[in-house]
Amino acid sequence: MLAVRLEPELEGRLAAAAQIAGRTKSAFAREAIARFIEDLEDIAAAEAALRTHDPDKTITLAQLRQELGLDD
Repeated sequence: MLAVRLEPELEGRLAAAAQIAGRTKSAFAREAIARFIEDLEDIAAAEAALRTHDPDKTITLAQLRQELGLDD
């Protein structure tokens, strides 16, 4: 269970968006939180990949196409 206090303007926007979508404010907030967390996880994964990136292992698109046999 989570209780969140929102500024009146944000509360109004949430209520309006939920009504337009035909959903409850809680359902709307749940989805927004889930998407935000997924975005943060994606960013963390991308940053981790950048930290371990080895530029010497980078190949061009042409090299990749040749390796995959797409230029035949």
